[in-house]
Amino acid sequence: MSDSKRRYQLLSLAFILLFATPAFPQNAQKKRARDLGIPFNGTPGKFNSITDVPGVEVGYSTLIRGAGKWKVGEGPVRTGVTIVLPRGKTDESYNAGYFIFNGDGEMTGIPYIHDYGRAGGAIGITNTNSVGVVRDAIGEWQYKKFGSNSPMDFSFGLPIVGETWDGGLNDINGYHVKKEHVFEAINSAATGKTAEGSVGGGTGMMCYWFKGGTGTSSRTVKIGAKEYTIGVMVQANFGRREDLVIAGVPVGKEITDLEPIEVSSQDGSIIVIIGTDAPLSASQLNLVAKRATLGFGRTGTIGNSASGDIFLAFSTNRVEFDTANKIMTVRSLFKSNLDPIFRSTVEATEEAIINAIVAGEDMEGVNGNKVFALPHTRLRNVMKKYNRLLF
Repeated sequence: MSDSKRRYQLLSLAFILLFATPAFPQNAQKKRARDLGIPFNGTPGKFNSITDVPGVEVGYSTLIRGAGKWKVGEGPVRTGVTIVLPRGKTDESYNAGYFIFNGDGEMTGIPYIHDYGRAGGAIGITNTNSVGVVRDAIGEWQYKKFGSNSPMDFSFGLPIVGETWDGGLNDINGYHVKKEHVFEAINSAATGKTAEGSVGGGTGMMCYWFKGGTGTSSRTVKIGAKEYTIGVMVQANFGRREDLVIAGVPVGKEITDLEPIEVSSQDGSIIVIIGTDAPLSASQLNLVAKRATLGFGRTGTIGNSASGDIFLAFSTNRVEFDTANKIMTVRSLFKSNLDPIFRSTVEATEEAIINAIVAGEDMEGVNGNKVFALPHTRLRNVMKKYNRLLF
């Protein structure tokens, strides 16, 4: 073969690799619920994402490889890790609160938040069997970046990691999430547009028996003379088809086919992360986390017994430290002004869950198990039938 012909073939191959569309695009901008004309209450931020909260960053590591027969340790692999950085890549702490709607799940770091109302560092979301490695990797990343040579160094911290179960599509007992994937998710975390659907920890998840996964939304509110943002990120892996409601429409009763193939129909779980720049105390953030339950319920679920439903809320508002006198000063809204925050939390949680479903794509996993995407055209037809389309 001549050198010129070889160069031509290499250039052709490079062109194909450069412009070919991957089977599972992680960063492709997908349709969102509002793009389909689905109506939601409230005013979203610029990106309609948790990253609309100033300083908040989101990063992913998505693992998709293999197909066909399941072999423990080899695959197929359909999993990953999602990272939320409330204060970006810093070691600054933040006020936090939580609510456990149903405890058939896990979120590390809760005891410290329960007693002290504070947290620090990255928040991770992954599959059930990878909570430990994600927790340890977050701590190691923090130590390497912020640690000292003191034997009393506590930069590792008490990392927060939540989970949902992806064993229907993923070789969950193969432990494919490694610390380098966590480092990748943290280091790549950024503000701006946020990928949804089958990305990060949401890769192998199912919601209302459609493909689920990662979803986000935000709201802006004005309280007094100031405007605040409330952002929500979910990892949605819960619900039974007949219960699905979208903007008040019983979609699950209208689209009854496209049920998962050989994937357990047992109810799964949901992790909800709520962030805001509104000045809120830890006790107020506990109340905010509770309100995620109402947004969760608006999508139709009754909160089944096998679903682990754990919600975390944080405020990025800075705390003043008087180190000389050992005093910490926390500002917070008046009790009478919390309702706009509560309303926004409910609205953004509902929309984030629907965004996770709308972003879903058909996915086949272990042993040919398959979960189908919610078909957009059929969804629009159902919404139109109930006169609930914006356009």
